[in-house]
Amino acid sequence: MPDIPNDSAAFDGAAAESAAPPAGVDEAASPAAAPAGARRRPKPGERRLQILQALAGMLEQPGAERITTAALAARLDVSEAALYRHFASKAQMFEGLIDFIEESVFTRVQQITQGLPVPGGVGSGEAAPGEEGAQCAARICALVLQFGARNPGMVRVMVGDALVLENDRLLQRMNQFFDRIESSLRQCLRPAADAAGSATPTAEAQVCAAALCDLLRGRLQRYARTDFRRSPVEQLEATLQLWLGPVHAASAR
Repeated sequence: MPDIPNDSAAFDGAAAESAAPPAGVDEAASPAAAPAGARRRPKPGERRLQILQALAGMLEQPGAERITTAALAARLDVSEAALYRHFASKAQMFEGLIDFIEESVFTRVQQITQGLPVPGGVGSGEAAPGEEGAQCAARICALVLQFGARNPGMVRVMVGDALVLENDRLLQRMNQFFDRIESSLRQCLRPAADAAGSATPTAEAQVCAAALCDLLRGRLQRYARTDFRRSPVEQLEATLQLWLGPVHAASAR
């Protein structure tokens, strides 16, 4: 099992350089300082980003599954009406966070899966197809959990706790997020099952991918429900070795 890389993004000022921000966010350079005592008008898109950052920050607080627009406005020292000048609804604010989650994670998933071997084809040449696929799956699992560790507020969105009483489409989007993760894991593990001589490599890859996706959901849920005391990356490399070690062994035979 390779060393687990740390290639996740955090939702802060630095994150805008490594992952696209939520839709509609303007990544303009930092504004010049305003005169002392003057209240500077935010640049276009800047207030929108501030609202999303404040929402994510509030979700990091203990027991913060439910955030009201009144509390969010107070956090930003603006009126609720000011929030709705940038977002039509609170659901749209959560969609902005989900946009960031998807963009941050799947941009990296695509980078991880590039160059994977295809059934009946060849891989990158750096490892056997089975080993290469297992390494790919490990990196995707690490990526999702590291993203959660660096963005605690986002975890409440990822596991759905912050979305329970919101629009149903938000929960559907997060379910689709994990469906896509599972599909990517299946793509990684299919060559490993094929290299091991499995009579049903697609089915075996599906079972393993579903189990790994359950592991990811479970660790993120534990992280949120312990108010972020139990890290989702706790003993991660050893855990993935237990789950993916048999894949290595089978493909090496």
